[in-house]
Amino acid sequence: MSAEPIAASLLPDTAEFSANDVTVGGVSLRGLAGSYGTPLFVYDEETLRARCREAVGAFDDGVAFASKSFLCGAMARLAFEEGLCIDVATGGELDLVLRSGVPAGRVIMHGNNKSADELERAIDVGVHRLVVDNFEEIGLLATLVDASSPLDCLVRVTPGVEAHTHEFVRTGQEDTKFGFSVATGDARKAIDELRSIPGLTLHGVHAHIGSQVFELIGFVESFTILAKFIAEDDFDELCIGGGLGVAYVAGESAPSIHEWGDAIRVAAHEVGLDANVRLLAEPGRAIVAQSAVTLYQVGAVKPVEQRTYMAVDGGMSDNPRPVLYGSGYEAFDVADPLAERLQNVRLVGKHCESGDVLIDEAWLPESTGVRSIIATPVTGAYGYSMASNYNRVPRPAVLFVRDGVAREVLRRETFDDMARLEV
Repeated sequence: MSAEPIAASLLPDTAEFSANDVTVGGVSLRGLAGSYGTPLFVYDEETLRARCREAVGAFDDGVAFASKSFLCGAMARLAFEEGLCIDVATGGELDLVLRSGVPAGRVIMHGNNKSADELERAIDVGVHRLVVDNFEEIGLLATLVDASSPLDCLVRVTPGVEAHTHEFVRTGQEDTKFGFSVATGDARKAIDELRSIPGLTLHGVHAHIGSQVFELIGFVESFTILAKFIAEDDFDELCIGGGLGVAYVAGESAPSIHEWGDAIRVAAHEVGLDANVRLLAEPGRAIVAQSAVTLYQVGAVKPVEQRTYMAVDGGMSDNPRPVLYGSGYEAFDVADPLAERLQNVRLVGKHCESGDVLIDEAWLPESTGVRSIIATPVTGAYGYSMASNYNRVPRPAVLFVRDGVAREVLRRETFDDMARLEV
């Protein structure tokens, strides 16, 4: 049971509490719900920029924002302004980042099944790096790259490190769809094949052990394997990928981006890695997750024998993580943020699925009920970016708030928007 008010540490850096409201970026959450409606994503721009600057300070030039965690034009521009490259994984992500005004020379292209069209676009626009994932891709690159169409690459390898996280977001173990295995020799074969392609420059290796990882030891193990693997290669970059975890509920704690970078630099020194090798990473969740809250309005409260169900006007369409991964969240009443949370409810969405559960056991003030505005914090990552139109529910609006001003960076989707694809 959690009778305490919501922990301030779960909210954006600028959050301030009063008896009947919460402000973020100097803007009232109650006021935003009234002006823009719900569901609503509210991002604190100061928190976003602070985390971007922390990443730039912790790693070397070429450290990238993992845009899959949350991508829109405003976010891409913000990360670029703060000195980050942008990591994309599909042609669609590449297109949006370029449309936002980010130079192609600050974009890193990923993907475990890049199409020929995606590879051609990446080469044509001149991405900063393309991360090579499989032998079929190497074969395609051999037909697309030459002295007149050069390409700078990293090669993705699997170090055999199994991160302590959900099965669906582990990626560093041998049994994975990503990259080339170090243990089987495929990684060495891939390096040799890439180096034989005229016009292609191979700068180093990349690995990613998983997502929502709390223990730095996994990153250190992966880095050590990679550093030893490339000891004789004369590479100038080594990227440990992303996956640093964040605290979603009270009692959880996670390393900071700064601590993450420090651990990698210590490991580099201990393994004797050449000091000229750039140490890179791709934080996503660690930059955006705590920067946002999602606002909902309660529409129905239904007590049954086993529990009380409280239904809100969003759900699995704007936050699928609880359904996909069993992820935990907290909630609070925006109009009563300092109250003890004594009411235990199952917080559910409006979709036609029994599994449409946002929080299995949510604790809220006893006064919270129909028409209350409640917020779930730490929803800045993999909420909007994984949102769907299931049950033909429009996707929410997204706001950035800063210095008392709210700006809409993604408007609320309409029925007309969804109908435009009909032919």
